[in-house]
Amino acid sequence: MSLTRRYFIKKSSLATAGFILASNSLEAIAAHRKAVSPNDKIHVGVIGCNGMGWSNMRSMLKNDVIDCIAICDVDQNVLDRRRTDVQKIQGTEPKQYLDYRKLLENKDIDAVIIGTPDHWHCLPMVEGVQAGKHVYVEKPIANTIEECNLMVAAAKKTGMIVQVGQWQRSGTHYAEAIDIVRSGKLGNIRLVKVWAYQGWMKPVPLQPDGAPPQGVDYAMWLGPAPRRPFNKNRFHFNFRWFWDYAGGLMTDWGVHEIDIALYAMNAVAPISVMASGGKLAYPDDASETPDTLQAIFQYPEFNMLWEHATGIDNGCYNRGEGIAFIGNNGTLVLNRGGYEVIQEYTSKGYSGKGDAKMESIAQVNRPEGVNYLDLHTTNFVEAIQKNDPSILNTPIESGSVAAINAQMGNIAFKTGQKLYWDTEKGAFKKNKKANALMKAEYHNGWSLPVI
Repeated sequence: MSLTRRYFIKKSSLATAGFILASNSLEAIAAHRKAVSPNDKIHVGVIGCNGMGWSNMRSMLKNDVIDCIAICDVDQNVLDRRRTDVQKIQGTEPKQYLDYRKLLENKDIDAVIIGTPDHWHCLPMVEGVQAGKHVYVEKPIANTIEECNLMVAAAKKTGMIVQVGQWQRSGTHYAEAIDIVRSGKLGNIRLVKVWAYQGWMKPVPLQPDGAPPQGVDYAMWLGPAPRRPFNKNRFHFNFRWFWDYAGGLMTDWGVHEIDIALYAMNAVAPISVMASGGKLAYPDDASETPDTLQAIFQYPEFNMLWEHATGIDNGCYNRGEGIAFIGNNGTLVLNRGGYEVIQEYTSKGYSGKGDAKMESIAQVNRPEGVNYLDLHTTNFVEAIQKNDPSILNTPIESGSVAAINAQMGNIAFKTGQKLYWDTEKGAFKKNKKANALMKAEYHNGWSLPVI
């Protein structure tokens, strides 16, 4: 069955079941929920519920079988707010936790959502599956290649169902585009471009260190990251731009786009990678990760070019973000708004173009009223109900590919060298510096989980 057909069936069945709502308001979700037998309920806990953790939980609560019975965060203010939000949706309050380990001891929890900063993904995920919980973990799955590999191994060893929050995989127009790429209609695809131009991103202003906000357990927020004084710039959303906790736009937007690119091309690991860039837009702001970056990945049959830039919206093909599969017969340009195919023509030299090299394919826009995150979280719920990880749209093994490749791009940038990958050894060839950057360094008494 083709990807398009498979996704269409899923979409239709979910729409019929009423899982897709036009509104994300708490009131609309509450009004939609129907009574379900307690025996059919799936009890979910959330670890890190300020941003995507809450978005994922809110989305999952559109499924009648889901109850949120536990929430965990290092910020009591966030906990209090989410407790009220959950109560508005399901009529009962979840139990609050400040330490994720205590939440995982709750035997009534069937599954957990991990929506913490990237440096806090590995430990809760591994300990979660070891505690018998299914896991929905945000992207990128981890902040180092070593952690990615540990998480994949933990899921495999325990057999628990693990979905990665790379929700573009559940998008119907993405599935249609992937079918076209794999059909051969575009001809030989020699180059795939992936990019994120983020005009909304302004400089991160320098701010002095200070005291953590009241109600925040800052030591727990740091966890295995190096001990540093509290600084507002490093907290909540902006953690993405500091190496201690994340990998900048390469592992933020990049993981989404690289995921689709490599999945469509059936590629896993590059032969080589090199990268160049830096803080060229805002050289004096507080962030550490590059605001401008180009990375070239060489695979056996094609190259992939990643690029990002902050403060600019006009990216490739006049799109702020996207993926372009460039073939001999045509180029498919894909982003969250839809996709189009730009045909190639036989050349008549300076006299113009001749015949089209492929059939015309009408532009496809993202379907209105369909929330791809809802499709993705519901796919996770269905996999739990059927105890069948094979139906997951982004299982941990597959989800790790984009994260690992993105980490390779960052390592190439940090070393300033062209790196060659040894697939059999799972390491860079003859490069101690690059291989050291694959490793996770845990601090403050925290240790890597043992599989």
